[in-house]
Amino acid sequence: MLRIRPLHFTSNIESWDRLLSALGLVLTEGDGGFRVFDAGSGRLALHGVPDGAAEDGTTALAVEVGDVAEFARRTNLSAADDGTTPAEMIAADHGEACRITAPDGFSFLADPAAHDAQGGGADPALAVVGVWLTEDPTSAAQTLRHVGARPRPVPDADENADFTAKNGGVLLVRPASGTPRSGLGFEYDGGLAPLRERLAAAGIEAGITEEAFGSTLHVPNPDAGAAAPHVPATVWISERRPMG
Repeated sequence: MLRIRPLHFTSNIESWDRLLSALGLVLTEGDGGFRVFDAGSGRLALHGVPDGAAEDGTTALAVEVGDVAEFARRTNLSAADDGTTPAEMIAADHGEACRITAPDGFSFLADPAAHDAQGGGADPALAVVGVWLTEDPTSAAQTLRHVGARPRPVPDADENADFTAKNGGVLLVRPASGTPRSGLGFEYDGGLAPLRERLAAAGIEAGITEEAFGSTLHVPNPDAGAAAPHVPATVWISERRPMG
Protein backbone atom coordinates (compact mmCIF):
# COMPACT_ATOMS: atom_id res chain seq x y z
CA MET A 1 0.00 0.00 0.00
CA LEU A 2 1.02 3.64 -0.44
CA ARG A 3 -0.73 6.64 1.09
CA ILE A 4 0.32 10.28 1.16
CA ARG A 5 0.68 11.64 4.71
CA PRO A 6 2.72 14.87 4.89
CA LEU A 7 3.88 16.11 8.30
CA HIS A 8 3.25 19.79 8.93
CA PHE A 9 5.09 21.64 11.71
CA THR A 10 3.23 24.54 13.26
CA SER A 11 3.03 26.76 16.32
CA ASN A 12 -0.63 27.36 15.42
CA ILE A 13 -1.99 23.85 15.79
CA GLU A 14 -5.45 24.93 16.99
CA SER A 15 -5.86 27.24 13.99
CA TRP A 16 -4.84 24.40 11.66
CA ASP A 17 -7.29 22.08 13.43
CA ARG A 18 -10.06 24.58 12.78
CA LEU A 19 -9.06 25.03 9.12
CA LEU A 20 -8.75 21.31 8.40
CA SER A 21 -12.09 20.56 10.05
CA ALA A 22 -13.76 23.26 7.94
CA LEU A 23 -12.18 21.81 4.79
CA GLY A 24 -13.76 18.45 5.57
CA LEU A 25 -10.91 16.46 7.16
CA VAL A 26 -11.54 14.45 10.33
CA LEU A 27 -9.25 13.83 13.29
CA THR A 28 -8.38 10.12 13.46
CA GLU A 29 -5.27 9.92 15.64
CA GLY A 30 -3.61 11.80 18.48
CA ASP A 31 -4.42 15.02 20.29
CA GLY A 32 -2.52 17.89 21.82
CA GLY A 33 0.77 18.45 20.03
CA PHE A 34 0.42 15.65 17.47
CA ARG A 35 -2.72 15.04 15.42
CA VAL A 36 -3.49 13.09 12.24
CA PHE A 37 -6.37 14.11 9.99
CA ASP A 38 -7.93 12.07 7.21
CA ALA A 39 -9.23 13.58 4.00
CA GLY A 40 -11.33 11.66 1.50
CA SER A 41 -7.97 10.78 -0.08
CA GLY A 42 -4.72 10.94 1.90
CA ARG A 43 -3.84 12.09 5.39
CA LEU A 44 -2.10 15.05 7.03
CA ALA A 45 -0.24 15.00 10.35
CA LEU A 46 0.24 18.12 12.46
CA HIS A 47 3.23 18.42 14.79
CA GLY A 48 3.21 21.30 17.25
CA VAL A 49 6.41 23.36 17.63
CA PRO A 50 7.25 26.54 19.59
CA ASP A 51 6.59 29.89 17.96
CA GLY A 52 9.77 30.95 16.17
CA ALA A 53 11.13 27.42 15.78
CA ALA A 54 13.18 26.90 12.63
CA GLU A 55 10.66 24.39 11.24
CA ASP A 56 7.55 26.42 12.11
CA GLY A 57 5.30 26.60 9.05
CA THR A 58 7.15 23.94 7.05
CA THR A 59 5.97 20.61 5.71
CA ALA A 60 7.92 17.36 5.44
CA LEU A 61 6.81 15.03 2.67
CA ALA A 62 5.99 11.56 4.05
CA VAL A 63 4.05 8.46 3.06
CA GLU A 64 2.46 5.49 4.81
CA VAL A 65 3.04 1.90 3.73
CA GLY A 66 1.83 -1.49 4.93
CA ASP A 67 5.15 -3.31 5.40
CA VAL A 68 8.17 -1.01 5.65
CA ALA A 69 10.81 -3.65 4.92
CA GLU A 70 8.92 -4.98 1.90
CA PHE A 71 8.39 -1.43 0.64
CA ALA A 72 12.16 -0.80 0.85
CA ARG A 73 12.89 -4.05 -0.99
CA ARG A 74 10.47 -3.30 -3.81
CA THR A 75 11.66 0.29 -4.16
CA ASN A 76 15.30 -0.76 -4.52
CA LEU A 77 14.34 -3.54 -6.93
CA SER A 78 12.47 -1.02 -9.09
CA ALA A 79 15.48 1.33 -9.02
CA ALA A 80 18.02 -1.40 -9.84
CA ASP A 81 18.09 -0.50 -13.55
CA ASP A 82 19.18 3.00 -12.54
CA GLY A 83 22.06 1.59 -10.52
CA THR A 84 20.69 3.18 -7.35
CA THR A 85 19.29 2.00 -3.99
CA PRO A 86 17.19 4.94 -2.82
CA ALA A 87 15.50 3.11 0.08
CA GLU A 88 17.22 2.64 3.45
CA MET A 89 15.76 1.13 6.60
CA ILE A 90 16.31 3.38 9.63
CA ALA A 91 15.42 3.52 13.31
CA ALA A 92 13.46 6.77 13.62
CA ASP A 93 12.38 8.37 16.90
CA HIS A 94 8.90 6.93 16.41
CA GLY A 95 10.05 3.44 15.37
CA GLU A 96 11.19 1.55 12.27
CA ALA A 97 10.89 3.53 9.03
CA CYS A 98 12.31 3.72 5.53
CA ARG A 99 14.15 6.76 4.20
CA ILE A 100 13.95 7.47 0.48
CA THR A 101 16.77 9.64 -0.88
CA ALA A 102 16.62 11.04 -4.41
CA PRO A 103 19.49 12.14 -6.68
CA ASP A 104 18.76 15.81 -5.89
CA GLY A 105 19.49 15.11 -2.20
CA PHE A 106 15.86 15.38 -1.14
CA SER A 107 14.66 12.68 1.25
CA PHE A 108 11.39 11.63 2.83
CA LEU A 109 10.17 8.91 5.16
CA ALA A 110 7.86 5.95 4.65
CA ASP A 111 6.23 4.98 7.95
CA PRO A 112 4.04 1.99 8.76
CA ALA A 113 0.37 2.87 8.50
CA ALA A 114 -1.32 3.13 11.88
CA HIS A 115 -4.55 1.86 10.32
CA ASP A 116 -5.62 0.98 6.80
CA ALA A 117 -9.03 2.57 6.42
CA GLN A 118 -9.60 6.26 5.76
CA GLY A 119 -11.53 8.01 8.51
CA GLY A 120 -15.29 7.94 8.07
CA GLY A 121 -16.99 11.30 7.76
CA ALA A 122 -14.23 13.01 5.78
CA ASP A 123 -15.34 14.89 2.66
CA PRO A 124 -14.80 12.29 -0.11
CA ALA A 125 -14.04 15.03 -2.66
CA LEU A 126 -11.01 16.40 -0.80
CA ALA A 127 -7.47 15.06 -1.36
CA VAL A 128 -4.23 15.90 0.45
CA VAL A 129 -1.47 17.04 -1.93
CA GLY A 130 2.25 16.74 -1.19
CA VAL A 131 4.52 18.87 -3.39
CA TRP A 132 8.18 18.20 -4.24
CA LEU A 133 9.95 21.39 -5.35
CA THR A 134 13.28 20.71 -7.05
CA GLU A 135 15.79 21.80 -9.66
CA ASP A 136 15.80 18.21 -10.95
CA PRO A 137 12.15 17.32 -11.59
CA THR A 138 13.06 14.47 -13.96
CA SER A 139 14.86 12.43 -11.29
CA ALA A 140 12.24 13.35 -8.68
CA ALA A 141 9.51 11.93 -10.92
CA GLN A 142 11.56 8.79 -11.48
CA THR A 143 12.00 8.33 -7.72
CA LEU A 144 8.23 8.55 -7.22
CA ARG A 145 7.73 5.89 -9.88
CA HIS A 146 10.16 3.66 -7.98
CA VAL A 147 8.15 3.97 -4.75
CA GLY A 148 4.98 2.94 -6.55
CA ALA A 149 3.27 6.29 -7.16
CA ARG A 150 1.03 6.29 -10.23
CA PRO A 151 1.64 8.94 -12.91
CA ARG A 152 -1.40 10.84 -14.08
CA PRO A 153 -1.71 13.08 -17.15
CA VAL A 154 -0.72 16.73 -16.89
CA PRO A 155 -2.26 19.46 -19.07
CA ASP A 156 1.00 20.46 -20.77
CA ALA A 157 4.40 19.06 -21.69
CA ASP A 158 6.61 21.04 -19.31
CA GLU A 159 8.60 19.70 -16.34
CA ASN A 160 5.58 19.29 -14.08
CA ALA A 161 4.70 15.73 -13.06
CA ASP A 162 1.59 14.55 -11.20
CA PHE A 163 1.14 11.28 -9.31
CA THR A 164 -1.50 9.58 -7.21
CA ALA A 165 -1.04 6.99 -4.47
CA LYS A 166 -3.02 3.73 -4.52
CA ASN A 167 -4.35 4.24 -1.01
CA GLY A 168 -4.94 7.96 -1.16
CA GLY A 169 -3.38 11.34 -1.79
CA VAL A 170 -1.65 13.20 -4.59
CA LEU A 171 2.02 14.01 -5.25
CA LEU A 172 3.15 16.86 -7.47
CA VAL A 173 6.68 17.47 -8.77
CA ARG A 174 7.33 21.11 -9.62
CA PRO A 175 10.53 22.78 -10.85
CA ALA A 176 11.94 25.36 -8.45
CA SER A 177 15.30 26.96 -7.79
CA GLY A 178 17.23 26.49 -4.59
CA THR A 179 17.36 23.65 -2.10
CA PRO A 180 14.81 20.85 -2.74
CA ARG A 181 11.87 21.17 -0.37
CA SER A 182 8.29 20.12 0.31
CA GLY A 183 5.04 21.97 -0.15
CA LEU A 184 1.46 21.31 0.89
CA GLY A 185 -1.93 21.80 -0.71
CA PHE A 186 -5.25 20.15 -1.42
CA GLU A 187 -7.42 19.17 -4.37
CA TYR A 188 -11.20 19.25 -4.51
CA ASP A 189 -13.15 17.11 -6.94
CA GLY A 190 -15.96 19.50 -7.73
CA GLY A 191 -16.81 23.18 -7.79
CA LEU A 192 -15.01 25.31 -5.24
CA ALA A 193 -17.89 27.70 -4.45
CA PRO A 194 -19.63 25.32 -1.99
CA LEU A 195 -16.31 24.73 -0.24
CA ARG A 196 -15.77 28.48 0.07
CA GLU A 197 -19.25 28.80 1.61
CA ARG A 198 -18.43 26.06 4.11
CA LEU A 199 -15.25 27.87 5.10
CA ALA A 200 -17.15 31.15 5.43
CA ALA A 201 -19.63 29.46 7.77
CA ALA A 202 -16.65 28.55 9.97
CA GLY A 203 -15.47 32.17 9.94
CA ILE A 204 -12.61 31.54 7.49
CA GLU A 205 -12.22 33.94 4.56
CA ALA A 206 -11.25 32.42 1.21
CA GLY A 207 -10.96 33.66 -2.36
CA ILE A 208 -11.17 31.87 -5.70
CA THR A 209 -8.76 32.72 -8.51
CA GLU A 210 -8.99 31.54 -12.10
CA GLU A 211 -5.67 30.13 -13.30
CA ALA A 212 -4.38 28.62 -16.53
CA PHE A 213 -5.68 25.10 -15.93
CA GLY A 214 -8.54 25.63 -13.49
CA SER A 215 -9.72 27.42 -10.38
CA THR A 216 -7.88 27.61 -7.06
CA LEU A 217 -9.23 28.49 -3.64
CA HIS A 218 -6.82 30.43 -1.42
CA VAL A 219 -7.18 30.46 2.37
CA PRO A 220 -5.03 32.53 4.76
CA ASN A 221 -2.19 30.35 6.05
CA PRO A 222 -2.28 30.08 9.87
CA ASP A 223 1.53 30.10 9.76
CA ALA A 224 1.91 33.23 7.63
CA GLY A 225 4.68 35.35 9.08
CA ALA A 226 6.58 32.39 10.54
CA ALA A 227 10.35 32.78 10.61
CA ALA A 228 11.02 29.77 8.36
CA PRO A 229 11.76 30.62 4.70
CA HIS A 230 9.29 29.73 1.94
CA VAL A 231 6.22 29.88 4.23
CA PRO A 232 3.42 30.91 1.84
CA ALA A 233 0.78 33.49 2.69
CA THR A 234 -2.07 31.18 1.76
CA VAL A 235 -3.07 27.52 1.74
CA TRP A 236 -4.33 26.48 -1.69
CA ILE A 237 -7.07 24.08 -2.74
CA SER A 238 -7.15 23.45 -6.49
CA GLU A 239 -10.14 22.26 -8.44
CA ARG A 240 -9.59 18.71 -9.70
CA ARG A 241 -10.33 18.55 -13.41
CA PRO A 242 -10.27 15.40 -15.52
CA MET A 243 -7.36 15.23 -17.97
CA GLY A 244 -7.93 14.14 -21.52
